[in-house]
Amino acid sequence: MKKFENYCSALDVLAEGPKQDLDNTFVQSGIINKFFLQFELGWKLLRALLAVEGDPVSVSGSPRDVIKAAYKYYDFMNETLWLDMLHDRNNTTHVYDQASALALVGRVFSEYLPEFQRLKQGLLDRYGDALLQLDKRDA
Repeated sequence: MKKFENYCSALDVLAEGPKQDLDNTFVQSGIINKFFLQFELGWKLLRALLAVEGDPVSVSGSPRDVIKAAYKYYDFMNETLWLDMLHDRNNTTHVYDQASALALVGRVFSEYLPEFQRLKQGLLDRYGDALLQLDKRDA
C-alpha cells in the first residue's frame, strides 16, 4: 500500500530528529513541519485502511472521525494521544515563539513519535505482508 510506504518513509525521517540540534529554531521549525506531515499521512492511511475494513467513515470522515473509528479496529492505538496530535497539528500555524515551538518538539519526540511507531508496528502485526499488497486501488 503506497500510503503505508509513504507513512514509513516519513517516519524514518522524523525519527532522525532527536539527533539534531533541538535548540536551533530552524531545526525546530523543520521538526514541526515533519510532525504535521507525519500526522497527515497517518490519518489518511487510517482512512484508507478503514475503507479496506468496509467502514463508512472512510468515505467522508474528518480526521477526528477517522481516528475515533480507527480506534475501534486498532486497539493498539492511543485514541487520546491521536486526538492530542490532531489538536497540536491544528495549532502548528499558531506556534510563534521559541518556547511554544520547543514544547511541541518535546511532545513530538516524547509522545507522538512512539505512537507513530506503534501504529506502524501494529498495522504490520495485523496485516503482515498483505499491507504492502493492498495498494492496487489506493494510488
